[in-house]
Amino acid sequence: MQVFGFILLAVFWGIGGRLERVTSHGDQPLSRIAIHKAVFALNDHAYIKASPLILGLNGQNSEWLTLEFTTPNPSIDDWIGVFSPANFSASTCNAENPRVSPPLLCTAPIKYQYANYTSPKYSETGKGLLKFQLINQRSDFSFALFTGGLLTPKVIAVTNKVAFANPNAPVYPRLAQGKIWNEMTVTWTSGYGLDEAFPFVEWGPQGGEQKKHSPAGTLTFDRSTMCGAPARTVGWRDPGFIHTSFLEELWPNSVYTYKLGHKLFNGTYIWSQTYQFKSSPYPGQNSLQRVAIFGDMGKDEVDGSNEYNNYQRGSLNTTVQLIKDLKNIDIVFHIGDICYANGYLSQWDQFTSQVEPIASTVPYMIASGNHERDWPGTGSFYGNMDSGGECGVLAETMFYVPAENRAKFWYYTDYGMFRFCIADTEHDWREGTEQFNFIEHCLASVDRQKQPWLIFLAHRVLGYSSGSYYVDKGSFGEPMGRESLQKLWQKYKVDIAMYGHVHNYERTCPIYQSGGNHSRGELKKFGSLVEKWLAQILKINLCLYELSPKNICTNEEKRYYKGILNGTIHVVAGGGGASLSYFTPIQTKWSIFRDYNYGFVKLTAFDHSNLLFEYKKSRDGKVYDSFRISRDYRDILACTVDSCPSTTLAS
Repeated sequence: MQVFGFILLAVFWGIGGRLERVTSHGDQPLSRIAIHKAVFALNDHAYIKASPLILGLNGQNSEWLTLEFTTPNPSIDDWIGVFSPANFSASTCNAENPRVSPPLLCTAPIKYQYANYTSPKYSETGKGLLKFQLINQRSDFSFALFTGGLLTPKVIAVTNKVAFANPNAPVYPRLAQGKIWNEMTVTWTSGYGLDEAFPFVEWGPQGGEQKKHSPAGTLTFDRSTMCGAPARTVGWRDPGFIHTSFLEELWPNSVYTYKLGHKLFNGTYIWSQTYQFKSSPYPGQNSLQRVAIFGDMGKDEVDGSNEYNNYQRGSLNTTVQLIKDLKNIDIVFHIGDICYANGYLSQWDQFTSQVEPIASTVPYMIASGNHERDWPGTGSFYGNMDSGGECGVLAETMFYVPAENRAKFWYYTDYGMFRFCIADTEHDWREGTEQFNFIEHCLASVDRQKQPWLIFLAHRVLGYSSGSYYVDKGSFGEPMGRESLQKLWQKYKVDIAMYGHVHNYERTCPIYQSGGNHSRGELKKFGSLVEKWLAQILKINLCLYELSPKNICTNEEKRYYKGILNGTIHVVAGGGGASLSYFTPIQTKWSIFRDYNYGFVKLTAFDHSNLLFEYKKSRDGKVYDSFRISRDYRDILACTVDSCPSTTLAS
């Protein structure tokens, strides 16, 4: 055991000091409903009425409606479920679904709310009103009034059907960078298959009269593509058709307008509204470039439904702040745990609707997280069930990324002076793997004279985190993460490595790890018989933290880094919206800023020599942490801490 750097910490587990073990990801709210126990018990004296019955008459893709309901036997745990398609009885169940006999519900609601949410006297009067916001999801809707709470639900009244004027309309465009710098992709969802219409995008320079038509490819999938429940059972919902068009040969930093189109076989055209975007700068182009980065945002409902346990309450705030600042954002990276559908497929439509103002205007690049990909026996690196049976299919289909194979969700993209290398932490990244080779190629192939800002992005924390989840494992980061990748970050002088997964914000000093890798064993339980006895008596947990001399903060500065950086700054930006994660009380030298709050990161490259990093809280959009990097090209070429390129005295 090394003598250097031992710090004995007493972490109190009692009044005022207990660090609770909390799952940082929560449960999908719809999973709280025991839908397999639901039965019909229609009551002639109960009713529920919705109005209006036709939505989107003026082309809207979302609209509010009002529910009026009453029951002779009200209860505080009565609730209303929103179902789509409107016919949700067992007669519509797929034969594979085992729930083909009573109970007569075979699908979960797309969202729900308690009957007394806006009617506090409901439990006395049995009368109430509720407002829901519905989005166009390619089918009709109905509403059911339940008694018996979430665990023993009984349907006592059902509404008439509600529908959008055109449920098949093209909706929720998502922009993404193509595989080359002057290409933009547009992905959207509709109810039109290739046997009904030809999908395309009409686009051209802003203000120009001549427009191009670019055809779109069409994808979909069926229930058999899902890997398990609930995605394959009660969470299944027809995804419609997902179309992607490639807009090519764009002029750099130019504004284009576009709209989604479907030409029906009878010659009729169906159009979306008109959108606009700015094309990417040429790689290396010296211009103002601004990037927003966050992870684990999820979705939330503006009508207050679905989220009674504060599952992703920060999500709307983050979305609102990004929309407010959208004129000052050029590209967005959502680094994993996208919408937390967890097998309830309707949530993907709701998420794409929520981010439409952002994703329709700037490229919305995503990374794969555990809640998109992980499922046992399907090739994911982790054998858990976090995807709810989706096993990557939804993320790989609903969003485009410029990967060679979207089932292997690693890729790189250039944006002006930036090179972004995006890893897929749900597949093996260790040395010798296909992904490791990709990461090295991505880092090695960039021309730092033209693209000085080299950024590594991943979902799980492959670098450093003080999240209690990791500290409990004794690793301060994903086990096995730094063993393989630290050498690459250092060899290729990565400026910033950024992660999600842990739902908070943390920034490290510039770190250089010399003389080997030791990500495990950095936190060691320590205790003699006497100390164990004291721990029982005083209810404290004595820990010995070893500050390894191999993890070097190469710069004591916290706000302004000038000249040679000599290390990689690691950032956790997982506070996009999902339930927050606790920090360990252990203080490490390399952790220089922590925030238990919702927020996102913004990078601004002013030129090849000056970069601004900002952390903004989602509640108000204000900056709470920042630093600047100022350097020249020769600073990137300079030696690192303990290694220099080979030289010779030959002339």
